[in-house]
Amino acid sequence: MVFLFACGLVFNGDTFAAGAGTIVLKTETGDHRFNIEVATNDQERALGLMFRRSLPENGGMLFLYDRPQSASMWMKNTLIPLDMVFIAPDGRVHRIESNTEPFSTGLISSEGAIVGVLELNAGQADRIGLKPGDQVIYPGLGTSR
Repeated sequence: MVFLFACGLVFNGDTFAAGAGTIVLKTETGDHRFNIEVATNDQERALGLMFRRSLPENGGMLFLYDRPQSASMWMKNTLIPLDMVFIAPDGRVHRIESNTEPFSTGLISSEGAIVGVLELNAGQADRIGLKPGDQVIYPGLGTSR
């Protein structure tokens, strides 16, 4: 199991993650695109969206893992409520943790093996009708990694 915690990193600028891109969530209400930052290493995943005062409406952060694994996250030092979308190895939504509590140190578990976590502004998952089983389109998701 992977635990993501703050590790004393310093924020210098508007972004934390090295990569960026567009992710598409396919729901019954249509395709929904989000402009995301991509965290692919332990340092980027540990910092995530901590210390951010806002997130663009159609923005988010995608945490990618090299192999399927269980993961737990927390909201310590995270100022804004988020929806966490846990992504299964087949590129589909495994589970959603809606409206996470800012500053909470309670662990939020993937409750199974995942290859990624997408963090969006709280309420976005409900707004677009996202549910477990919906497809997540991003390069490398749903393929053998």
